[in-house]
Amino acid sequence: MLINEYLQLRGTAAAEQTRQESSPKAAETQPADSPFAAELKSLMAAQSGAGNAFTATPTTAEQLEIMSGVNFSRHAVERINERNIDVLSGEKLQRLSKGVELAESKGSDDALVIVDRTAFVVSVRSNKVITAVDADDMQGNVFTNIDSTVIM
Repeated sequence: MLINEYLQLRGTAAAEQTRQESSPKAAETQPADSPFAAELKSLMAAQSGAGNAFTATPTTAEQLEIMSGVNFSRHAVERINERNIDVLSGEKLQRLSKGVELAESKGSDDALVIVDRTAFVVSVRSNKVITAVDADDMQGNVFTNIDSTVIM
């Protein structure tokens, strides 16, 4: 939905509500849903299971953030899934979080944090994992645009 359509629906709903409130039988004649409410309900239904502000189902990135305190980019989540990187075993996420904190305490902007056999490229400034690489995919790779490496 375009923002203009949203605003138009919102304005229509507000005008309709004002008109109905001025009517003596407003409570009896008020429709069950205004166009805005109907549109909002349809958006909420369409978004179910997508892990957003309309639902209580968190996305994988949100789950990882809750468990570690570090944000994960969409790209990082895709790489973790594609490469079948096990980030949930042991205390890997807690160690990643401690590695990011250590890099931040040393003034790092972008760091390579290695936890066990997994490398995470992290934007320390934004507290976000940019990508993840497991040991099998690390060989022959060059990690650029980092100013520090933390081995946990």
